[in-house]
Amino acid sequence: MASRPGLADHSWTALPPSPCVLVPLGSTEQHGPHLPLHTDTTIATAVAEAAAARLRRARPDLNVLVAPAVAYGASGEHQGFPGTASIGAEALRFLLVELVRSLSGWAGRTVIVNGHGGNLRPLAAAVAHLRQEGHDVAWTPCETGDAAGTDSHAGHAETSLMLHLAPELVNMSRAEPGVSAPLAELMPGLVARGVAGVSPSGVLGDPTAASAEYGRHLLDRMAADVAGRAGHGRADGSGCLLRAEEAAWRT
Repeated sequence: MASRPGLADHSWTALPPSPCVLVPLGSTEQHGPHLPLHTDTTIATAVAEAAAARLRRARPDLNVLVAPAVAYGASGEHQGFPGTASIGAEALRFLLVELVRSLSGWAGRTVIVNGHGGNLRPLAAAVAHLRQEGHDVAWTPCETGDAAGTDSHAGHAETSLMLHLAPELVNMSRAEPGVSAPLAELMPGLVARGVAGVSPSGVLGDPTAASAEYGRHLLDRMAADVAGRAGHGRADGSGCLLRAEEAAWRT
C-alpha cells in the first residue's frame, strides 16, 4: 500500500515545521493460530497512514507525519500464550509520557492511534497527564464497529484487515471459530484467568468468513473515522478525540 515517507524516513533538516505526528500504538501478542503476533501494530500503522493521507487531501496546509509504531503494549491478558511480549501498563504509561515530551519539542500536535484494547488505561492516563503539563496531545482508537463486542480479538474484522494488508502472513487453513459471547459477558473471566482461560485458541470471534475485500472496506472506514476525529481536534477528558457529531453535541 503506497504512502508518503514516514517520520523516520526524513533527515532532521527535511522535516516540515510543527507537523502533526500520528503515532501508531500496537502490541506483540497472540492473535489465534492463523494471524501473526504483530497484527495490532500492523493495523494501527495502516490506519494511521491512511488517515494521514486523508488529512493531507482535506488540509493541504497541514503537515502530517506518521511516526514509527510502538510495537509493545500492555498485553498481560495474553500471557498464557507463547509469543507474548508485554511491557505492562505502568511501563507503557511512562514510555508514552517520555515519547510525547520528546516529540513536543519540535512537533505540533501528537495523536496516538491505538490498535490494542489492553493499552487503553495506561494510554488514557499518559495523555491526561501530558495534557495537564500543557502538551498538545490526544489519542484515538482504531474502531472496527463491533458495538456488541462479539468480535474483539483475531475474529472476522482483524482477519479481514490482515488478509487485505498482509495476506501472505494469514493462514486461513488454521482459522477456527473462537468464543463469540459479548465482551462484557466475558470480562470477569478475562480478568481472572486471561484470554487462555476463556478461549484456548486465543480467538474471540469467528474468522472463518473473513475476506480481503471486507478488510479493504473496513480499513477505509477506520481511517475516515481517525481522520475525522483528528481533523476537528476536540477531545474528551481523557484526551480521546471525539467524532465530529460528538464534538458538536458537546459544544
